[in-house]
Amino acid sequence: MRAAEIITAVVILVVGIAMAVDSWTLGSGWGRAGPEAGFFPFWLGVLLSISASALIVQAALTRSVKGPFLSREQLVRVAKVGCPAVGALILIHWVGLYISTALYLAVYMKWVGRHSWRLVLAVSAGTPLLTFVVFEIWFTTQMPKGPLEVWLGY
Repeated sequence: MRAAEIITAVVILVVGIAMAVDSWTLGSGWGRAGPEAGFFPFWLGVLLSISASALIVQAALTRSVKGPFLSREQLVRVAKVGCPAVGALILIHWVGLYISTALYLAVYMKWVGRHSWRLVLAVSAGTPLLTFVVFEIWFTTQMPKGPLEVWLGY
């Protein structure tokens, strides 16, 4: 079990470092107009790396427990989160960030959270809209767009 925890934490650490390094090249500081394009992803990568490092130390210092890393039920729960997330990442290339986010939130909230359609529609429409206003209008930061945003003139 400990080996699986360490391997998982190392993968998270590598992702965090990659995020921070890639975001650094975009500009991760605070410019005259506000945060640069890589500011938020850079700090997210740094925090992810710090958290993963703490997990590695914790796993190394605790006694290993016998048994599987994940039960079948736990694996299904992870897949319910992971599969829609991977799908959303793939969709970004065709439909853009905002539509992809709306679809991910709708699928996740209905399938995993079992929320009402009213709440699903409000959150899955409101979150990308708020994100659009914050990044595209306030920060004037270009995010990946799809045909809908192009049709609307953005």
